[in-house]
Amino acid sequence: MPDKHQKKLGRLLRVRTLQLDMVRAGEVAARAKVDNEEALRVRIAQLAEGVAPTPAPKPGSATSLIAAAHYRERLHQSAFAAERRVAEAQRGLDSARAATREAKRDQSAIEKLIERAEANAARRAMRALEDMPAIPKKRHDPC
Repeated sequence: MPDKHQKKLGRLLRVRTLQLDMVRAGEVAARAKVDNEEALRVRIAQLAEGVAPTPAPKPGSATSLIAAAHYRERLHQSAFAAERRVAEAQRGLDSARAATREAKRDQSAIEKLIERAEANAARRAMRALEDMPAIPKKRHDPC
């Protein structure tokens, strides 16, 4: 019976370990997504700064000013969308971190059950040794 219980706990531990590894991989992917979205947001901000209006000594053509204004407006819209994507990616990362904590907690619980079962088996073995009848020593007469 204890052997069957140990096998069951071993299978549960393997399953929980696989689940933990999968959840950790999801967390890494979520972290990479946050980093990518942050990099995109920073790049859009740099582009927006590059097209910001500056005082010029001589006015340019009206079409170039209109084009620059249109481009700036599109960059601001992209920046707003990038902020939303960063916030969404951050929420995904927070969710993945919570799932990782939960999976780790589940795996730790199984590990504690295995340790407890091993300690109980050791105590049973010690009790069995204590309950064994004493074996009398054989005495051999030298004569």
